[in-house]
Parts: sequence; structure tokens; C-alpha cells
Amino acid sequence: MEIFQLLMPIFTEYGYIAVFVMLLVCGFGVPVPEDVTLVTGGVIAGLGYANPHTMFAVGMAGVLVGDGLIFLLGRFYGERIARLPWFSRILTEERFAKAQNAFQRYGRWVMFVSRFLPGLRTPMFFSAGMSQRVSVATWFVMDGFAALISVPIWVYLGYFGAQNWEWMFGILRQFQHGIFVLLALGGLYLLWRWWKSKKV
Repeated sequence: MEIFQLLMPIFTEYGYIAVFVMLLVCGFGVPVPEDVTLVTGGVIAGLGYANPHTMFAVGMAGVLVGDGLIFLLGRFYGERIARLPWFSRILTEERFAKAQNAFQRYGRWVMFVSRFLPGLRTPMFFSAGMSQRVSVATWFVMDGFAALISVPIWVYLGYFGAQNWEWMFGILRQFQHGIFVLLALGGLYLLWRWWKSKKV
């Protein structure tokens, strides 16, 4: 709620550009929730400061460009960037180790799942780029497919909840909890598949 109240006047004043820039910042692992950013963009559209469909397009662009920059930086400058002090604070050794482990175990589908996990998204895409085993086309398909699910949900939730913030934030929390439950179930299924393959 505090972040939402902080973003509202900025987005109202600067519109699409502010939303796009904030999504780029989110892509680099800065602790600003992407879902709240998109919902806030939807709210200003619901209040008449923007067009909701244009906001959806801007949201998609901001998400994909932000994620793409992380992936390409990992692909071309991964080793050098990983040693930088300021970057190592965002991409900690623990996060990077988890990302590498998940990527090696489950492959490209981890990129789809990590789109919904803010804490792992940046290290996962950076790790995928560093691995040199994922093509740009593969990354784009997996990330784009996941974004087509998440971005419209948040933008249009904000749009339709612009006049009723209490209802909107209640739905937002339900979506967040539901996503984590689905991801947990998916993780258990993948773990079971991996364990079963080891027994064969």
C-alpha cells in the first residue's frame, strides 16, 4: 500500500514513461514489486489519466525490455558484471546458486516460472544468459508467454478497481497467494519427476 501511494502521484504526473521506467527498474532486481507497479498503472488508467489498452502495451514492453536487458547482460558480460560490488548486492551468491541449480535441473521452463518470482527472476534470467545454452528466441517465447498471463491481470485489475481500492487490494492479495500455491504445486511436481527419473 505504501509503495502504491508513492507511485500514484508519479505515474499520474508522468504517465506511460514513468510506468515503463519503473518496470525497467523492477527488472534489475530493485525491491519494487512489479505487480504493484502494473496495478498502479491500471489505476491511473481507471481514473482517466491513461488508456488501459495502451497501459497494457507499455507494461508488456517494460517487462520484456527489463528482462531482456538482464538476459543479454548475462549473455555478453556475465562474468565481469557478476564481480561488480553493486551488482553482487542484488545478485547475491545464494540467489545465483539457487538460480543455477534450478536452471540446470529443470531447463527452460524455469524461465517461465521465475517470471512470477521477483526474488529469483533477475538471477534466473542473468544465469540463463551466462549459460549460453538458451537462445534469445527461446528466452523471448518463455518470458513473453508468462508476461501475457501476468501483465494483463495486474493492469486490468487496477483499471477495474480504480474506484474501489479496498476490493482491488483484496483481489491482489488473493492472486499473489494463488500464484504461490500454484508454483509450489508445480515445484513439487517437477521434484517428483526428477526423483522418479533418478530411480529409473
